[in-house]
Amino acid sequence: MHAQLTTPCGFFPQPPELPPFFKPQAQTVCVQEQTVEMASASSLLSEEHFLCSICLDVFTDPIATPCGHNYCKACITHHWDTNDVCQCPLCNKSFYKRPEIYVNTLISEMVDQFRKSKQMKTISNAIQEPAKPDEVSCEICTENKLKAVKSCLVCLTSYCETHLEPHQRVTAFKRHKLIYPVKNLEDLMCKKHDRPLELFCKTDNVCVCQFCTESDHKLHQIVSLKEGYDGKKAELGKTEAEVQQMIQERQEQIQQVKQSVDLSKKDADREIADSVLVFTALVSCIERSQAELIHVIEEKQETTEDEAVGFIKELLQEITKLKERSSELRQLSHTEDHLHFLQNLTSINIPPPTKDWTKVKVHQSSYVGIVSTAVAQMEKTLSLEIKKLGDAIAELRRIEQYAVDVTLDPDTAHPNLILSEDGKQVSHGHVKKNLPDRERFSQNFSVLGKQSVSSGRFYYKIQVGGKTGWDLGVARESINRKAAPETPTPKNGYWSICMGNINEYKALADPYVLLAVRENLQKVGLFVDYEEGLVSFYDVEARVLIYSFTGCTFTEKLYPYFNPHGNQGGKNSVPLTISPVSYTN
Repeated sequence: MHAQLTTPCGFFPQPPELPPFFKPQAQTVCVQEQTVEMASASSLLSEEHFLCSICLDVFTDPIATPCGHNYCKACITHHWDTNDVCQCPLCNKSFYKRPEIYVNTLISEMVDQFRKSKQMKTISNAIQEPAKPDEVSCEICTENKLKAVKSCLVCLTSYCETHLEPHQRVTAFKRHKLIYPVKNLEDLMCKKHDRPLELFCKTDNVCVCQFCTESDHKLHQIVSLKEGYDGKKAELGKTEAEVQQMIQERQEQIQQVKQSVDLSKKDADREIADSVLVFTALVSCIERSQAELIHVIEEKQETTEDEAVGFIKELLQEITKLKERSSELRQLSHTEDHLHFLQNLTSINIPPPTKDWTKVKVHQSSYVGIVSTAVAQMEKTLSLEIKKLGDAIAELRRIEQYAVDVTLDPDTAHPNLILSEDGKQVSHGHVKKNLPDRERFSQNFSVLGKQSVSSGRFYYKIQVGGKTGWDLGVARESINRKAAPETPTPKNGYWSICMGNINEYKALADPYVLLAVRENLQKVGLFVDYEEGLVSFYDVEARVLIYSFTGCTFTEKLYPYFNPHGNQGGKNSVPLTISPVSYTN
């Protein structure tokens, strides 16, 4: 349809000429073709084209005024009956003689066709939209409850599209107030006057009906629901902002509590580690003292037993001789040869020479005071160990405050090295990558850290557990990174230690220094005091010093130096890992 036929209110204004389907059809056009054309035309129009501007509903018995506007027959008749002058409600054109009106058959048929089409569409949509558990359902549907589209404040009932149809067609129902579907419609009615709650009492903050304003709330401040809604919504917005602020403050408080718990956990873990270290050392010291005491006691007992064994041996030898003499005397006493008896009696009648055992006693070792003496000695040893451990822990805690977040510099890495994305791990790979030359190592499987130290102090930790070989330390900025593999010694600009074979550790000084390091070393802490010329390496878990380069002279920047050594067929594939250091007082 031509766009000029539609107004903002959805009515049919008077056009320059009638639309084609309002004109009389040629007699040659058959009824069937005319019906098809009407159906096609009505399908192109929306509901607003079929609304009466008086009742605002779909036309019932539509008529056209002489000025070209369309109304329901009953609507325009009632309008003219109640007014002194016959006017068009839309354009206010006056008619001095009341026009005769006739139902526009063509528009009436189009309206019927549109209404049927709308009902079929409504039924189809309703079938496809059963009410969900959380949705308002139609109270008229008996079996399958369909989704309600409107609720009536007069009927206090919710309807689907199909059962809402009488409210759109029947004149009496058209005066009912329809709202968006809601549950518990009785809550929208005044329980005292059984009238819709259409007003808001600001004095008592309650919704009221019109009758309430004339009785209980007569002198109160009454406003429309919309005005009450706008005012309360503004208050709600302010309250919501305050609540959001309170939520944010409590969330921040939660974060602070969590951070406090995390810090406490770190402190607790640190203290537990220190206590395990201290008490393990004390237990080891006690066990050594106990072993020494037992050894002394066992030595004394062994001496006593050896002396007793010697005495027993001598006694057994004398018993053997005496038994032999006793046998000889017994034989001689049974002989009847007088001559033989007398000749041998003198030689065997005297007992064999023996030791006087009445004065011989086994020396019993004295253990009086041995335990108390050992305990006293152990107390001295424990005191020294505790002081030593306390000093070591305090020293390591002191240097941890100089912790630096070290990351690896990929521009210095040998092409065979594999670096993690976060720059915290390095390992050796078999494939040599084609990388820009820049300042990278070309001969040694080495890499430097990005951070440097040219004054002050510097500390970081490296995870070495599981590896069979590595070098760690610091290097001068000017080291030769292109030369053939050279020993990383102070002479060549390196201050480092290494693990060459399993559990064989060296300080790469001039000459090498073999290091006494406990088995299963896991973490190495590296501390640099630039002004003091000091580079120290610590066993982090044992809290003991491994080795220190002292009296060094530094004249340029020092960079962390790492060499994970070759892969060794997978035996040394574990990467060197820079560990985080969290310092707390």
